[in-house]
Amino acid sequence: MNEAAGSVNLLAVLLAAISAFVLGGAWYSKAMFLNAWAADPGQATKTDHRHPAKIFGGAFICSLIAAYVFAMFLGPSPGIAFGVGAGVATGFGFVAMSFGINYLFEGKSLKLFLINGGYHVVQFTLYGVIIGWMQ
Repeated sequence: MNEAAGSVNLLAVLLAAISAFVLGGAWYSKAMFLNAWAADPGQATKTDHRHPAKIFGGAFICSLIAAYVFAMFLGPSPGIAFGVGAGVATGFGFVAMSFGINYLFEGKSLKLFLINGGYHVVQFTLYGVIIGWMQ
């Protein structure tokens, strides 16, 4: 693990984490999926009063951790093709399918699954492009 951790390009990890925020801003915007996402009955209500700094700060830390671990998983010189393939496989096969299990038991809609799961497929694909290119 130390060898893999030592070969991680921290700038690539930072850029990958930032890409998750850029993607999220677009994905959950009115131009894309905000209206469908917010209207879903399985979604949090508008009366939710959590502080945005906690939400966005915590989300950025989670993105940094995910990008760092993904970079360790990819190894020292994965290349873009492997990064993209691993990103799609991780986003779809691990993250989205884990959401799917939870959503089935929670009774959440297919629409919400497709929006949220789709975000993570694209998120990890972007991670793969950035880390694969820069690692």
